[in-house]
Parts: sequence; structure tokens; C-alpha cells
Amino acid sequence: MSILKRIIRLAAPLPKIGQFERFLFIGPHPDDIEIGAGATAAKLAAQGKKICFLICTDGRFGTSNSPGIGPEEMAEFRKREAIESAHMLGIEDVRFLGLSDGGFYEMAELVKGIAAVVGDFKPDVVFAPDPFVSSECHKDHLNVGIAAREISVFAPYEGIMSGYGAGPAPVKALAYYFTAKANSFVDTAGYLPIQLDSVFRCHLSQFPKGCTDAKSISLYLKLRAYDFGIRSLHKTAEGFRILGPTQMHCLPEAGD
Repeated sequence: MSILKRIIRLAAPLPKIGQFERFLFIGPHPDDIEIGAGATAAKLAAQGKKICFLICTDGRFGTSNSPGIGPEEMAEFRKREAIESAHMLGIEDVRFLGLSDGGFYEMAELVKGIAAVVGDFKPDVVFAPDPFVSSECHKDHLNVGIAAREISVFAPYEGIMSGYGAGPAPVKALAYYFTAKANSFVDTAGYLPIQLDSVFRCHLSQFPKGCTDAKSISLYLKLRAYDFGIRSLHKTAEGFRILGPTQMHCLPEAGD
């Protein structure tokens, strides 16, 4: 880390996730929150924090593991999976925008849908996928990350939020999951098993028992948890790229 970055970190420190009370986790598809931040969500829920899951698309086209099921039926099936999975993590407030999987929606519709939930739930922290990962190719992941960024920076401003048809919210941090540039870590010791259960016991349309994807993603989640744990001096951890209000629109070095 350069001297300039160190000075900026001292002048404008990054927010600490644990100091907040209200958390909105935004997922492009019904299983993304659990894979990207499920252990953190479970830990925060166990601490009595207020948590809302917002799932933006219905996942109707998101699997090749369940042949013979039409898009409408698959969308309903995945909605039930998402609710069951969230409940396993301790989250009762689960909301859906119901947009079509695969980017078949207008970006303005996505942005306004997120704005409405932000204005209603009034989170301190918004979690969303990092749209700046060079390997990310899925349009829904990119769109949701960009939309979450747009609303997170404008959320405190009543006049701007009214333009989205939503009320203001005191968002104090944006935390990217699925990121290659983690700058903040959450100790998740004891919560990895429930994260794995929430994915592989609930999202069976995506990960049928014994399928190759389930084995690969399970191994990945374990290795990621231990890697982040080593980097943050914990047994296991999840890593996020967190930005506060200052880093969201200036001081670019502080956000790297």
C-alpha cells in the first residue's frame, strides 16, 4: 500500500460492518446472497441485527440441472428455495423484484425497484455484487452491482430519491461481495456450515445432490473462507470491498 493510500485511510477510514444495525443484502438471483455473503448474513442475524434480502431476478433461466420444468414454474420453485434458504440463515424479511432472469428488463426498472426497497427498509449498509470484477460476465450481476452503487450514493438525499419514486435512507456504506479486491473482513467462525447448508440443502434446482457444480462450489466456499480467514487472522472469514460515503464519490485510492 502506497504512502498516499495509508494517509487517506487515516483521514477517511473505511466503515466497519459490525458497527451498524440495518443491512440490505441485494442478490441478482435467488442463490447469490448465500454464496457471496451467507455466513456474514447468518452472523449478523444471530447478533440481532435487522436484515433484509432483496432478490432482483426470478432465476427462471438459471439452471440446466432441472430439465422439463418451464420458466414460470422454475421461477416459483426458486422463490420458495430462496425463502427457505433465508429462513435457515435467520432472515425473515425476503423481498423480490420479480424481474426476468437474463437481463430481460429495463435498467431503469431495476434501479427504481432497488430504490423503493432502500427507501422503505432504510439500511445502514447495502451489500451487492462487485460490478468491476474483470472476470464477471453475467449481465444480471453487473446490472445489480451498478444499480446498487447508484442508489447507495444517492440514498440520503430526499430530493434525489424522490426522482426514483422512493424515500431517503441513511446508507452509510456499500459492501461489495463477489469481489477480487476485499478491503474488509468479517469473522465467520462457526457460520460456514450454515452457509453451506443454505446453499446445498435449499437451492436444489441449482445444486442437486451429488452434482459436479455442488462439489466444486462447496470446495470453493471452504477454501475462500479459510483464505480470507488467514488474511484477517481468523479461522474463517468473508471478504468485502467496502466503501463509505466519502469513498463512493471521491478519494478513489481509499476504495482500492
